[in-house]
Amino acid sequence: MIHAPLPEQENERLEELYRYNILDTPPETDFTEIVELAAYICQVPISHISLIERQRSWHKARIGLGEAETPRHLTFCSHTIRGRDPLIVTDASKDVRFANNPFVEHDPHIRFYAGFPLVTSNGHSIGTLCVVDNIPRSINDQQYKALNMLAKQVIKLLDERIRSR
Repeated sequence: MIHAPLPEQENERLEELYRYNILDTPPETDFTEIVELAAYICQVPISHISLIERQRSWHKARIGLGEAETPRHLTFCSHTIRGRDPLIVTDASKDVRFANNPFVEHDPHIRFYAGFPLVTSNGHSIGTLCVVDNIPRSINDQQYKALNMLAKQVIKLLDERIRSR
């Protein structure tokens, strides 16, 4: 397993995340429906919106996962937020970055991961919209486009929170 290096401008990225004042808030229907739709579109058992803090990945919305947060150093999402492009892993057990990850070797036995960064208007990736499966697979062009649009909708919802304060 290879831990993701911190993104450039990590402090600015974290400031941007904290500006939303979203961490540790209760579940909200709008976000939950996005992860449900993402899972439905890709026909996967796991989907989540993760916001990446300094030490943890906190799940604003999730299906198929029991825990509300994960140590950052174990997450696939910590690799995704290093850029603005989605990260698609078709078989994590064969990817040197993830093969020895406890989430690959043990429950939930991740094989497939598609993470779409949540990129703010200032260009910071503050988290991800992800779909996950325990079998190797990929996504087609329509699923890719749909997930990309849903990730943008998450940012729009977060921006609306700021405007409505």
